[in-house]
Amino acid sequence: MKQIHLFSIILILVLLISSTVLLVFYTQSSNQTIVKEPVYFGIAFCGETVEQAKILIDKTKTYTNLFILNAGQNRLCTNQTAVMEILDYATDADLDIIVNLGSHNRETWQQRLKILNEAKDAYGTKFLGVYYDDEPGGMMIDWNWEEELKTNNHAFGTFTAQIREKLQSIKESNDFPDNYSLEAQWFSWILQANPGHTNLKASNITTFTSDYTLYWFNYLGGYSVMLAQLGWNNSVNQHLSMVRGAANLQDKDWGTIITWKYREPPYIDSADNIYDQLVASYDAGAKYITIFNWPYYDPDNPYGILTQEHFEAMERFWNQVVTKRAPTSAQAQVALVLPKDYGAALRDNDEKIWGIWQPDDKTALIHENLDKLLAEYGLGLDIVYDDPAYSKECYNKLYYWNQTLP
Repeated sequence: MKQIHLFSIILILVLLISSTVLLVFYTQSSNQTIVKEPVYFGIAFCGETVEQAKILIDKTKTYTNLFILNAGQNRLCTNQTAVMEILDYATDADLDIIVNLGSHNRETWQQRLKILNEAKDAYGTKFLGVYYDDEPGGMMIDWNWEEELKTNNHAFGTFTAQIREKLQSIKESNDFPDNYSLEAQWFSWILQANPGHTNLKASNITTFTSDYTLYWFNYLGGYSVMLAQLGWNNSVNQHLSMVRGAANLQDKDWGTIITWKYREPPYIDSADNIYDQLVASYDAGAKYITIFNWPYYDPDNPYGILTQEHFEAMERFWNQVVTKRAPTSAQAQVALVLPKDYGAALRDNDEKIWGIWQPDDKTALIHENLDKLLAEYGLGLDIVYDDPAYSKECYNKLYYWNQTLP
C-alpha cells in the first residue's frame, strides 16, 4: 500500500510539473505573438468633421488599437486645429495613429508637411507613420501610357527617349520584349523622385500606401509599408501571397485594407465576408489590418458605410482572434517565382504588362501555374520575383513560373 501511495504522489508531481511547463510555454508563445509582434487593427476614417471622427472612435475604441485619419481628399487636410483635435482624441483613447493629408502639390504641401512633422513630434511612438499617395502600382498598370507618351513628352521623365525607342523597335519586330528592366527602373524613379515622399523620408517618417498590384515594386520604390487592397471580388489569397512575398524577401512590414465591393450603396461587403477577410489577413501574418470607411452617404448612419453588423464582426475578430491566438499561416513554406521585373497585376490573361505591353509569351503559363499553386497551398504560398538581390532560402520549395505543374 505504501508503494502504491508513493507511486501516486510521484505521478501527481509529474503531472503538475508537466502542466506548469505547458502553461509557461503557452504563455510565452502567446506573449511573443501579441506583445513582441503587435497587430494593428482599426478603421481608415474618411469623414470631413471632428465630430464624425469622435463618434467613430467612441464606437470602436474597445476593440481596435489603430486609427487612420484619411483626410487626403477632403477639407480636413489643411486644417491643423481639426487634425490635432482628432489625433488628440484618438491617442487619448489609447489608439495608435496613421495620418493621410494627401500628396504633394505646390500650393499646400509645405503646410501639410508641417502638420505631419508636428504630429510626429507630439505623439511619439503612437504616431506610426504617414499614408502617402495612393495606388501607385495600380495607376502604372491601368493608365494608357502609350497614348500619354504621344502627347506628354515628360510622362516618362528621363526615361522618355528609351521607352519610345523600345516601343518603336517592338512594333517593327512584332515580337515581345526580352525583359522589363527599363520599365522597373522607370517605376522606381517615379516613386523615388516624388518630392512629397522624399520630404517624408528626410523627416524619418514611415510611409504607408495601399495598392492592388505591384507590391514588390512599390517597396523597391521606397515605401516602408504596403497595404494590400481586399475587395472587388478579387482573390484574397492571391493578394495576401503577393504582398507577403514582397515584404518577406525585402524585410518590410505589410498589411491589408478592406475596401469596396460595389460602386454603389452599400459599397462594402457583408459583415460575415469581411470577418473572413480579417481572419485571413491575420492568419497570413499581416501587421496592419484596416477597413476603408467612405463615403458618409446615409444621413441616418453617423458611422459612414459601416453598419452595426460590421462593428459586431470587428469586435468578434478582436476578442476571439487578435487577442486570443497566434496566426496560423504567417510563414509560407513555398513560393512561386515570377520573372525578374515582370510588372503584371496578375488579374487575367488580357492585361498589359507595366501598362505598356500586351500580354507576352509568359502570361498564360504564369496564370496557369499561379491558379494551381493557390488551389494547392492557399495561404501557404508566397509570390516573389527572380531577383538575385533577394535570397529565397527561407522557403522549403520554389516553383518557377515556367515549370510544368501537374
